[in-house]
Amino acid sequence: MSDAPPVATTSKQRRTAALASAVGTTIEWYDFFIYGLAAGLVFNSVFFPDNDPLVGVLLAFGTFAIGYIGRPVGALLFGHYGDRIGRKSALISTMMIMGVCTALIGLLPSYGSIGIWAPLLLMLLRIAQGIAIAGEWGGAVLLAVEYAPKNRRGLYGSWPQIGVPVGLVLSTSVFAVLTAATTHEQMLAWGWRLPFLFSVVLIIVGLVIRLKLMDSPAFRQLKDSGEIAKAPLLELLKVPKAPIFLAMGTKWAEGVAFNTWAVFSVTYLTTQQQMTEDAVLISVTIAAVVAVFFIPFWGLVSDKVGRVRVYGAGAVALGLAAFPAFGLFETGSFAVVTAVLVVVFGVAYPLMFAPQGALYSELFDARIRYSGISVVFQFASIVSSGLTPLVLTYLLVIGDERPWLMCLYISGTALVTALCLYGLRHMLVHTDDSRTTDGQGAPERDAAV
Repeated sequence: MSDAPPVATTSKQRRTAALASAVGTTIEWYDFFIYGLAAGLVFNSVFFPDNDPLVGVLLAFGTFAIGYIGRPVGALLFGHYGDRIGRKSALISTMMIMGVCTALIGLLPSYGSIGIWAPLLLMLLRIAQGIAIAGEWGGAVLLAVEYAPKNRRGLYGSWPQIGVPVGLVLSTSVFAVLTAATTHEQMLAWGWRLPFLFSVVLIIVGLVIRLKLMDSPAFRQLKDSGEIAKAPLLELLKVPKAPIFLAMGTKWAEGVAFNTWAVFSVTYLTTQQQMTEDAVLISVTIAAVVAVFFIPFWGLVSDKVGRVRVYGAGAVALGLAAFPAFGLFETGSFAVVTAVLVVVFGVAYPLMFAPQGALYSELFDARIRYSGISVVFQFASIVSSGLTPLVLTYLLVIGDERPWLMCLYISGTALVTALCLYGLRHMLVHTDDSRTTDGQGAPERDAAV
């Protein structure tokens, strides 16, 4: 325990930290998601014009998947940077990298102008985006959680999670407006570039908010007491491995849930149930809007009844919902599909996603916390998020285009996550690092974990 006194924070500082985390993750996920939309709509024509249209789409989505290659690199790089230099400095760096890369994509010449260099540069910029988004998540969560009162870490830790559905809604809305306002030829010529260039405005807003904020109280106390880790990753390798691997197991169902309901469902409903893409995207967007409200709600509930209980309820809900959800998808009804997505993605999914930041933060000491939660989240994402659409597609093919094997897989991941949570329930040992006070010098009361 440090000899330095706890760092006092005001309610205004705590609110600003939560806002800075939410705005920052919203901007970075907006940048990440608009690439996915552009990959499916225009990149096959702009950057891969010499191929069969289907091959072009596959190549475009291939560059989308390449972004996951940068995730482990970003986790290691910014985990070290955030534990050594500070949460705030790391977050400013990730936002600038993401903003510059996104703007450069918007300015990138087409294949017709510079040939093979166009897709190669696109791939490099996508990898850099992956590195930035990996560094962003850990820092945004810690900025919120380490500023939070101890009995509100679940609520504060849920604010950066809001950035995912808000970024999804914002990116989808921008592309929908552009599609409606431009012709197909205009969209291919210059329209697709506008959402990427608009990112510059969002980045400036995010930087202004973050530059006004001091670093987290936990990091400031570490710095004042001279306890900053010299080699955070090496220290992380020395801690017990069971909590790390169990935490990665808890990420499995959450990643599968998001990529099933927000990503794969679009392809499944348009190809298997012959729904229009616009209708499905509207359904997903409505569910994402609902999730924006339920994420902080379940975060607050986790402060009352515990992270593991709330997260576990989400895993159980995913396991139980898979079969009836896909059964109802077969109706092909817009109203039914929207209702299902609102329940599974808007209400049930946040049960896992909302308390995740606080849950992982409480596994690690502040000296190595940025590295620890980044490694858990980003390395687990390769399997839980990056491979999910591919796995579900394969199971759909070998299942004669019936969804039941997919449902078994989804339910299986929910069971694994539930078991990992059971093993993790007594390992949340860093819930009181005595680095924050209520502004009057008294340590905050612990939250239920």
